[in-house]
Amino acid sequence: MKQELDFVKEMFDKIAPKYDFLNRLLSMRQDVYWRKEMVKAAKLESGAAVLDAACGTCDVGLEVSRVLKGRTHITGLDFSFGMLALGKKKLNCPAGQAIALVNGDALNLPVKNQQFDAGFMAFGIRNIMNRIGAMKEFYRTLKPGGRIIILELTTPQKGLMRRLYLLYFQKILPLIGSFFSKHGNAYAYLPESVLRFPDPVSFASQMKAAGFKEIRYKEMTLGIVTLFVGIKL
Repeated sequence: MKQELDFVKEMFDKIAPKYDFLNRLLSMRQDVYWRKEMVKAAKLESGAAVLDAACGTCDVGLEVSRVLKGRTHITGLDFSFGMLALGKKKLNCPAGQAIALVNGDALNLPVKNQQFDAGFMAFGIRNIMNRIGAMKEFYRTLKPGGRIIILELTTPQKGLMRRLYLLYFQKILPLIGSFFSKHGNAYAYLPESVLRFPDPVSFASQMKAAGFKEIRYKEMTLGIVTLFVGIKL
């Protein structure tokens, strides 16, 4: 497990400089829409305290700050120094002033119990082998009534869309990613990690096992992304 963690951390450090560009390119800018839906699902109120784990370059945190007009307290956490360095550069804008960045591990969050009104993770949970353990950490840090909001790439289950998706994801995407990032392993790892990720019903069961209630999910863009929401009662 330690070897896999080191590989993933090194991979994200290396792809950080092209991460935002390739997210927009490979998703045809759908990632912007997905994050907006993610923040909307949190139903945040002014002054909310928010954790964004696996924050990457802070796109989710910046969207939260934009929606709440800076009237929020956001902690962005990531285990990749490369991603955090890119995120820090983006925080020079007014919306970024409400975001504090922390280098840390989602399985051992360096924050107090019952500290946050909402916890986000976008495109990070599939990279964690002990997913239930990570979600239990979210549960620990959320206030009663707090929400966990997880956005993850998923695989369409059947039909023509599944075949087209697999063609793009397994053949075309790695070529585009390696051409721009010069780190071919990352964009070969991406489809492998998505295909290993459980179907929405199974992942919702893992959320329940971590303690969350009233779990719901919404498939978006023909099932290539799924938004999961759970509540700590």
